[in-house]
Amino acid sequence: MITLKFPDGAERQYRAGITAAEVAADISKSLAKKAMVARLDGELVDLSAPIGADARLEIVTRDDPAALEIIRHDAAHVLAEAVQDLFPGTQVTIGPVIESGFYYDFARDEPFTPDDLEAIERRMQEIIRRDQPFTKEIWNRDAAKKHFAEKGETYKLELIDAIPKGEDVRIYRQGDWLDLCRGPHGPSTGRVGGAFKLTKLAGAYWRGDSRNPMLQRIYGTAFANDNDLKAYLTMLEEAERRDHRRLGREMDLFHFQEEAPGAVFWHPKGWTLFQELIGYMRRRQDAAGYHEVNSPDFMDKQLWEQSGHWEKFGENMFVTETPDERLYCCKPMNCPGHVQIFRNGLKSYRDLPLKIAEFGKVHRYEPSGALHGLLRVRHFTQDDAHIFCTEGQISEESARVNELILSIYRDFGFDDVAIKFSDRPEKRVGSDAVWDRAEQALKDACRDAGIEPELNPGEGAFYGPKLEYVLRDAIGRDWQCGTLQVDFNLPGRLGAFYIGADGEKHTPVMLHRAMFGSLERFAGILLENHAGHLPLWLAPVQIVVATITSEADNYARKVLATLQAAGLRAEIDLRNEKINYKVREHSLAKVPAIVVCGKREAEEGTVNIRRLGVREQCSAGLDEAVAGFVDEALPPDLRRARLSLAA
Repeated sequence: MITLKFPDGAERQYRAGITAAEVAADISKSLAKKAMVARLDGELVDLSAPIGADARLEIVTRDDPAALEIIRHDAAHVLAEAVQDLFPGTQVTIGPVIESGFYYDFARDEPFTPDDLEAIERRMQEIIRRDQPFTKEIWNRDAAKKHFAEKGETYKLELIDAIPKGEDVRIYRQGDWLDLCRGPHGPSTGRVGGAFKLTKLAGAYWRGDSRNPMLQRIYGTAFANDNDLKAYLTMLEEAERRDHRRLGREMDLFHFQEEAPGAVFWHPKGWTLFQELIGYMRRRQDAAGYHEVNSPDFMDKQLWEQSGHWEKFGENMFVTETPDERLYCCKPMNCPGHVQIFRNGLKSYRDLPLKIAEFGKVHRYEPSGALHGLLRVRHFTQDDAHIFCTEGQISEESARVNELILSIYRDFGFDDVAIKFSDRPEKRVGSDAVWDRAEQALKDACRDAGIEPELNPGEGAFYGPKLEYVLRDAIGRDWQCGTLQVDFNLPGRLGAFYIGADGEKHTPVMLHRAMFGSLERFAGILLENHAGHLPLWLAPVQIVVATITSEADNYARKVLATLQAAGLRAEIDLRNEKINYKVREHSLAKVPAIVVCGKREAEEGTVNIRRLGVREQCSAGLDEAVAGFVDEALPPDLRRARLSLAA
């Protein structure tokens, strides 16, 4: 007999080899009906897996958050079967669960169409109604290769070859259809339910490598119930309306073109927004004691070898060779350049902490299929900073960075911020002992700052652990932006030192810090969060002065001059068009305020104000209106400073 312990602390004895499905049925019929998988000693397993020893057992039902991944995994297999049913000869490659659902990559000569997606969904519904059980089988490696070779599944042969020698080749079968899979799966295809939707088509290189064949990717999502699916699809529609690429066109902010993939062509209005972000961050950094610097875009490959970037990050770096046969790398990060600035001139412990910041343009190769507007680019600007400090200063400086980052996000309307602790990755520099110290130092800093981060295992930088700041936007999406990294490795690798109180050389600790992260990406997130309706202080064009009749042209010019003299970003529209047409056009461009001038306004010295997204109009005297706009256009950091002085 074996003893199983349940989450409520209860214990029961069963025969060895009993399955979780049988245990669920023994507890209650309703539990057995709702069960999806089991958690055995913390690991998710099939309900059909035999239990051979004492263990902690939890039955995971459909309503459990952990079941959502299983539902999506099952749906992905149902998708693959449906595609091969409808389109014989199509090869199935890989189909993982992702944050928003699942996808499967297929090798097929003919492209899938939106009409095909509808047909595939219908076939998926048929497969789900059949309610075929998912069954796990362990196959001999040679037998598995023979099976898939006979079916012409060349990608599966490559996947089997990648399975380490000695590991089982696991197959999951649903009726007559089967696939390679690690599992686990739910009891049957019927448990997928009807709350699923295929969402889009895309291209994807096999293994993410542009040298490999291009595959066709079908994305989908699935939920435990129809209400959750409906809410998600509504969010997708809203996300489409807020898409920053669409807003960029409507607001005339930027564009992309094939001659410079992954690089932004900023238009005057977009560059104004970009400079407002830099100006805000520069003021916050100056007030926090940072010194702004600038480091070269190109540096010799030898420096990047010494730092460890060439070994760990080289495949993502752009390189160029000069006529004198020197190989230079276009910087993917600012940190090695900042170490060179620290090293120039002798530093004492009295100089620490030394904070240097840069709005540095960095360059990283991203696969073409991964590029996505401002959100995923190859050339971007980081609000990068590095704090050189002693080990004893880590906690205090980390707390200051944390407070500054959260304050900045609040200024931009992000109050819901999650913090994740990312520990050592598989590819890293430095000994385990050094990583132990760095991780403990960051954990201590979190404790001292009152931070309780979520663990994000294996996602640290190759030189140190980090905190990741994840913003939740207006429609519930999460965006990872700022980071704080504790680095015990890079300064020593690059020969940085300071003279301690004992007169000896010591290696400083280096805190890597970014708050926006990528300014381009943050601009895209801002546009989508606000649906283009930026607060007045950030809007590229804050006010448009529009005339009703040409008789008001001269007065409108006076209004424009008054607004501009007050420091406001204002434009004028004197076209011979109806006022409703003008208002509609500038509203599409997301101009926050339109000041309308007609004959009456000119005679009275007033203006009629129309706000973006507000039906009501209001009238005010010119001086009163300008004063109101000036007050509203004051950035939040300057507003706080003004209030502080007034107090």
